[in-house]
Amino acid sequence: MSFTHSFRPQTLVWAAVALALVVLLWLLAPILTPFVVAAVLAYLGDPAVNALTRRKLPRLAAALIVLAALGLVLSALVLILLPVLWREGLTLAQRLPELAGGFNARWSPWLAAHFGIDFRLDAAQFQEWLGQARGNAQDLAPVVLGHLGKSGLAIVAALVNLLLIPVVAFYLLLEWPRVVAGIERAWPRPWLARTTRIARDIDSVLAQFCRGQLSVMLLLAIYYCIGLWLAGIQFWLPVGVFTGLLIFIPYAGFFGGLMLAVLTALLQGGGWGPLVGVAVVYGVGQLVESFLLTPYLVGERIGLHPLAVIFALMAFGQLFGFVGVLVALPASAALLVGIREVAREWFASAVYRGDGGGEAA
Repeated sequence: MSFTHSFRPQTLVWAAVALALVVLLWLLAPILTPFVVAAVLAYLGDPAVNALTRRKLPRLAAALIVLAALGLVLSALVLILLPVLWREGLTLAQRLPELAGGFNARWSPWLAAHFGIDFRLDAAQFQEWLGQARGNAQDLAPVVLGHLGKSGLAIVAALVNLLLIPVVAFYLLLEWPRVVAGIERAWPRPWLARTTRIARDIDSVLAQFCRGQLSVMLLLAIYYCIGLWLAGIQFWLPVGVFTGLLIFIPYAGFFGGLMLAVLTALLQGGGWGPLVGVAVVYGVGQLVESFLLTPYLVGERIGLHPLAVIFALMAFGQLFGFVGVLVALPASAALLVGIREVAREWFASAVYRGDGGGEAA
């Protein structure tokens, strides 16, 4: 009875705290994005900062070096991808009439013969639109500038959030040990040892998840670069890097890379060969990523069976949509620690051992 009476107030207090946190997060959601992104960057960069400080480097300098390295990596990716996207867009605009003529010559007769569909693209209309776009480029500039002027506040807010991310990440990297020490100092003493152990278990599982996911991204980037190169796809390097590194966004990264590869194959010409090569490369890549790399490199590192990984992706996606798919594996890793803790308590309980007091009245 004493356990029951001591347990219920504690449970109510923790439930009230959790509910208050959920409400607070919901109310502050519009301004939390840069802080959440900065916290993620700080969490990922803290081990590197600690490694540098162990080499007698001041933490201020270590935080600046790690933050600069993260910025260089992100900038390099942007510089690799943006020129390709810009070049592909210009090429697509220039070749629209040619592509429309090719569709009319190859696919329109096939659709008419097999399905009775008479569908043709107006190549002359595409040519006219292209000429109008070129002629009205100067007229388009005032319209764009006027639209930007109307959306000025939103643009300023986006820029402020973007600039706020590295600032917050820097201070978190700099103050991370003090933040952890402050939370530890304020935590109730009777719960400190157990809470610290659980937090370290969660941190270990999440760190292993990050290393596993990074391994998947790098391996897939190498695979897609080599596969697209063998398939004869121009711009194989940026397209392969784009697909591999964005694979951490389930479905979006894969389909974004696939669309870019298909567009590149269409614009470079060469008939069916490049398109078939893209289909083979991305089909095999999706199978390897879904049934081999992610379950074994990520799932085993966080202690989840491959079937449990697949179930977590489907369950979180069903419950929370696209966001649920993104957080499925990290959340499952944290839940795994909680399940282990509950299981440990269950196997040590009097009810399980049958020591008395656990039988039904």
